[in-house]
Amino acid sequence: MSDRLLPVRPNLDQLKHQAKDLLKAYRDGNAEAASLFGEHAPRVPPAEAKLADAQFVLARAYGAEHWPRVVQCCELIDAIWEDDPETVRRLVTANPHLITESAGIRNNNWGPPLSYAANLGRNRIIRLLYELGARDLVHAIGRAVLQSRVETAVLLHELLGRPKPPDDSFGGPAYTLSVEGTEFLFRVGARVRFEDGRQRAPIEAAIGSDSRSPAAKRRILELYAEHGYVYLDTPIMAFHRGRFDLLEEHLAQDPGLLSRQFRGDEIFPPDVGCDHAPYQAMGTPVDGGTLLHLAVYWDEFDMATWLLERGADVNARSAVDADGFGGFTPLFNSVVSQAAFWMNYHKNPPQQDPRFTALLLSAGADPNVRASIRMRLGSGHGDPRMREFRDVTPFEWGRAFAKEQIPGGKHREVLFVNDEALKLVEAAASRIPSG
Repeated sequence: MSDRLLPVRPNLDQLKHQAKDLLKAYRDGNAEAASLFGEHAPRVPPAEAKLADAQFVLARAYGAEHWPRVVQCCELIDAIWEDDPETVRRLVTANPHLITESAGIRNNNWGPPLSYAANLGRNRIIRLLYELGARDLVHAIGRAVLQSRVETAVLLHELLGRPKPPDDSFGGPAYTLSVEGTEFLFRVGARVRFEDGRQRAPIEAAIGSDSRSPAAKRRILELYAEHGYVYLDTPIMAFHRGRFDLLEEHLAQDPGLLSRQFRGDEIFPPDVGCDHAPYQAMGTPVDGGTLLHLAVYWDEFDMATWLLERGADVNARSAVDADGFGGFTPLFNSVVSQAAFWMNYHKNPPQQDPRFTALLLSAGADPNVRASIRMRLGSGHGDPRMREFRDVTPFEWGRAFAKEQIPGGKHREVLFVNDEALKLVEAAASRIPSG
């Protein structure tokens, strides 16, 4: 009950409302509110509880010592976002402990204030905090490069004394698909190949990223190659790199390539460092899929078009396991996807692009095809339960998935569903009698 995380930029007014709601719920006998009070203020009975008590309990639930620490957190983070060094100076001078504590209290991903400022490229605030004694420079430069804040990374590299980056420094910008951050690391001496013949690059982070930017993914993988990384000569690595020339060569050698169903360990090859299996789906699964399934999964429209032009079966089914799960076509991947998540996540109202669905339907995709899907969303992407959907059409798959969530939990599953794609599928299905 006490493991709540503040958002990256917490809103003090919203937190005040949360405290008022908590107080009312506690007085009304709500079980969750009673549990929170029982954990953090057990001697305060509902009838005697005051707003200050609820604020204290809420602060403790977010990992703060007391409510004033939550207020400090919000004021400091707002000042960093607003690039207000004087407010930062006032807060940190009055409360020196803030320099070393996570700006977001328990939410420590963005780090202490100097690192937090690096995420946003607030160089004036970085210099100020450094003068006041902040020394979380290593964490800060890691955050700067994954956020593509190259000018900030240059500043931090100078403050660090211009060291050569550690061997594992590419992971952050690989995960966020930051070409700029990757290029910066190469400029200051980071390596992917070493004198003894070893090579090390975060291929897993780039191809396993929940970001969707095919051009950036391909460029990062090619930057590794330009600096000495030698890839396996496989269709999958040609796919991930966007090397159509290499795929042409593989297709000439294997005419059945476009209908081949790829296992998970082929899609995420252990030979390039993909050693954290099982890889959970971000939307519709991809294990057992063809290259066309993969193109839709990774939002690679040019690749999907290229594959269809070369004869890929738009109705190719994924592999079916011993329990009867699988058999879904690329159309399923187009209606529930990680790409749709990002379309929905940052847009209000969402601006959804159904171009994959339109492409597949125009190529003859069957909107009435049925399949059974067993899947689990990856960690941090929503409801982690293993879920089963039996004998569903693409439209039914999207509608059913949107309704899935843990009772009382934060509803994120609907974000993976492309409603505009579903409209196209529904319209197409209505014109073609099912089976």
